[in-house]
Amino acid sequence: MSLHSQIGDLRRQVLSSMFRRTAMLGDLGPIVSFTFDDFPRSALASGGEILERFGVRATYYVAMGLMGTQNNLGEQFLPTDLHSLIERGHELASHSFGHRSARKTPMSAFLKDVEQGAKAIQENIGISPSNSFAYPYGEVTLAVKGRLGPRMGSCRGTIGGLNGPAVDLNLLRSNRLYGDVDQLDAAQRLILENEKRRNWLIFYTHDVAANPSPYGCTPALLEEAVSFAVKRGARIRTVADVVSDLSGA
Repeated sequence: MSLHSQIGDLRRQVLSSMFRRTAMLGDLGPIVSFTFDDFPRSALASGGEILERFGVRATYYVAMGLMGTQNNLGEQFLPTDLHSLIERGHELASHSFGHRSARKTPMSAFLKDVEQGAKAIQENIGISPSNSFAYPYGEVTLAVKGRLGPRMGSCRGTIGGLNGPAVDLNLLRSNRLYGDVDQLDAAQRLILENEKRRNWLIFYTHDVAANPSPYGCTPALLEEAVSFAVKRGARIRTVADVVSDLSGA
């Protein structure tokens, strides 16, 4: 293992072990959540339609500063997409405003950007986002985890693995769903391991297109992953719904 990889592993271990806000999953699992970051319009137009076909919903982490823009993920969401997302029963969550990295932004500026993101959602569509948050780029520091985590219902990162039996609400583990159906085996193995442990598995991706960006997936991969999770009997829930269940438990 390279020195860079060792440092990365050590950072993940430290982040996962400190400033934890723990909830016990109990007998709620196995649960699977599908989440989309930023978000590109294709994540709702194609991704949302796939999930709805199976009678389930997803969590969309919205960075309001990206609204109406175009980038390597494709066309980003419009205000009408936010209304549609809510009307169709999906979760509208926050991903900050300017999509800034917590590692590269001073603490005060980062916290202000998070507040601006939630405020912009309210101002644009008259609806407040859920209390779910995802760290942009999955990048988080101990200081940010300690300060921001308690303000949110949950904060999701990009450290892989399963959540449970003890769930750290300040740094939810999640797993990328990128590429085409040649990546399905990896997704299915996670679903089966989650089923065995009766834990909470979170997937994240970005665009959903026939030729996705390196950070997105094809409709075929998403459909196969959702179908497999449903067939295996996993409860497909939004992040906010799971956190609500944890509070009730």
